[in-house]
Amino acid sequence: MKVAALQMVSTPDVDENLATALRLIAQAAQAGAELVALPEYFCLMGLRDSDKLRIAEDPADDALSSASTPIQTTLAQAAREHGVWVIGGTLPLRSPKADRVFNSLMVYSPQGQLATRYDKIHLFCFSDGERRYDEAATLTPGDTPVAFTLTDRAGQAWRVGLGICYDLRFPELFRQLTREAPCDLLVLPAAFTHTTGQAHWELLLRARAVENLCHVLAPAQGGTHASGRRTFGHSMAIDPWGQVLAVQAEGEGVVMATLDRERQATLREQLPALTHRVLG
Repeated sequence: MKVAALQMVSTPDVDENLATALRLIAQAAQAGAELVALPEYFCLMGLRDSDKLRIAEDPADDALSSASTPIQTTLAQAAREHGVWVIGGTLPLRSPKADRVFNSLMVYSPQGQLATRYDKIHLFCFSDGERRYDEAATLTPGDTPVAFTLTDRAGQAWRVGLGICYDLRFPELFRQLTREAPCDLLVLPAAFTHTTGQAHWELLLRARAVENLCHVLAPAQGGTHASGRRTFGHSMAIDPWGQVLAVQAEGEGVVMATLDRERQATLREQLPALTHRVLG
């Protein structure tokens, strides 16, 4: 199955970001991708953390017929138009707290129907004396790991586990996702800071691939934003042995890769580590 990680340098203008997302989805679909994934906060990288509150939407089970959810509707329409699975990076969805939102990842089928939703569980907090981030100031955390199954055009089923950015640092989440059955693909949209990304991004992604013997697809924000924040980029696809299949360092782009289920099955047979688990 061909997949694509879409890298963006999102702005404070939602319409501009949606136009960019649509262009990249079309480009990936034309190149043969069956699944495309957008980065965290693809729809808005604001000047202030609180900017996401003003564009928050109510969750829509049927975004194709909704007139009040422009971000969700754009994703659903793009999935249907191009006949691809769209993993919609993240967007803010209203939570029970008026001053908080969920950071939500929405997945749409090639028919434009909502397949599943995942709300980011682990909220980033970082301070090095120069930069400070505290997602808990504006976000409500999710509490439920999410995986779903899709069928590709060849009729093969793929179990896909979901995570968002800071979730990458918590391997127990991905072990939880494999409790019922191993995942074939982990998708992790992100907006890693340049500082933490330079140190840990590729290292952690490859670790999650190796320890779960599965593919990883990681679309990211990659550049300097209007607020002055610099994100690390390096959107990439990784195979179950930890090999980086494709990567783009910075700037807008489409990172394409072909996932190989036969190689994954061979690796799991040669090194049956998933069957040797004792704890958890």
